[in-house]
Amino acid sequence: MRITENPFLNELGFELVSMADGMAEIAIRLQSHHMNSWQVMHGGIIMTLLDASMSRAARSLVEGVTSAATVEMKTSFFQPGGKAESRVRGTGRVLHRSTTMYYCEGEIWNGESLVAKAMGTFKVFRRSDIARRLKV
Repeated sequence: MRITENPFLNELGFELVSMADGMAEIAIRLQSHHMNSWQVMHGGIIMTLLDASMSRAARSLVEGVTSAATVEMKTSFFQPGGKAESRVRGTGRVLHRSTTMYYCEGEIWNGESLVAKAMGTFKVFRRSDIARRLKV
C-alpha cells in the first residue's frame, strides 16, 4: 500500500507494509535514482526511511488522522544499504510515550543485514488541529 498522504514519500516509492500497536514497517524497491555515487542506497534515503518508519509507529497509537513532527533523531550506519532492485525495509517501534511525545527506535534491513539504526523523538498532531492553527 502506498503512503498516500505524503507526496514526498510517494515519489520515493515507499510502501506501507504495516502500522499498528506502536509498530510500523515500510519497504522500498531501490531504483537507480535512490543510489549514491558508489551505486549503493543513498544515506538520505536511509534516514528518510527510518524517520517515516518511526513516525508511523508513533502515529499508530493515536486515533484519527494524524501527522508527526520529528523533534530529534540520531542515526548510526553499519553497512551499505543495498543496490538497485533490492527490496529494503524499515521498521519502527515506540519505546515510550508521554502525553505529547513518542520515543522510538528504527532499523533498516536489507534482507538479513542490519544497515542502520536510529532513535527518534516525535510529536504527533491531529490533522484537524494543524489545519486550525495554519488556517488551511
